[in-house]
Amino acid sequence: MDIRSDDFYPTRLERPQSSFERLDPVIHSPQGIHTPGPLSETELARYDRDGFLVIPNFLDEATVRRFRDDLRGYESDDSVLSAEGTICEPGKQEIRSIFGIHELSTRFDRLTRDPRLLDMVHQLLGSDAYIHQSRINYKPGFHGKGFDWHSDFETWHAEDGMPRMRAVSFSITLTDNTPFNGPLMLVPGSHRTFIPCVGRTPEDHYHSSLKKQQLGVPSDQQLQQMINRHGIQAPTGGPGSLIIFECNTLHGSNANMSPWARSNLFFVYNSVENPLVQPFCGNRPRPEFLGNRSQCEALVPIHDDTLSKVS
Repeated sequence: MDIRSDDFYPTRLERPQSSFERLDPVIHSPQGIHTPGPLSETELARYDRDGFLVIPNFLDEATVRRFRDDLRGYESDDSVLSAEGTICEPGKQEIRSIFGIHELSTRFDRLTRDPRLLDMVHQLLGSDAYIHQSRINYKPGFHGKGFDWHSDFETWHAEDGMPRMRAVSFSITLTDNTPFNGPLMLVPGSHRTFIPCVGRTPEDHYHSSLKKQQLGVPSDQQLQQMINRHGIQAPTGGPGSLIIFECNTLHGSNANMSPWARSNLFFVYNSVENPLVQPFCGNRPRPEFLGNRSQCEALVPIHDDTLSKVS
């Protein structure tokens, strides 16, 4: 494909290209001064170094239980099951992901606007933000498939037109995440390197990639070099933990061979100063539930305690 003059991170190329150091800061700070907020200087330094941060017990068990109850209702809701944003496991009717989760209920929408989250988002992105994408990833016991190693930014850049690395994912565990049920795995330090991927992106690639991603993933050799250099970490813990990870951090997860289901909620915040443009792979944009283009106003925090009470 022809590389555009505004493309700072060329990918989906015809031939392999060398990886290179990211061109954007990890923490976006006006005039080099960190935006005040709940994250300490130690936590910010850890995020800057590793590309992720873990905060145990962010939500209490009662609140998490209400979210799980909502999700159980979606599993038997025909309108949710038939929606384009609901992705099933390859060859099965078991749910793999539900996208646009914050649009399904007031409770999920209000959580995206929780000031405890937004204050951290503002610290990391140095600006107001909007929801680029939201989803719940399921892994049923025994049958939940894994997610291949990838950088979210590579896909969002190529297929959604996200210009720069100024987005962050907030993942909340809704079940126990153990070493046995396919927890999120991250490569610390990988966020500092952009790995161009090889291969032309077909139109409507998301139909297959959301079930199993084979394009837009680093080669085995690139992965081995990166993981040999940085290692792998897999945060585990009880329900309600918060995992914050930078948009270019390499991550993936194994299949769930245990009897214990695993469900994680994801909110992706993008800076209002980093709006989507035409996808850099040259295709038409993906649907709104994957890359939000129409509701990009800054999120307004909700300063009350009704999060756990709304229906």
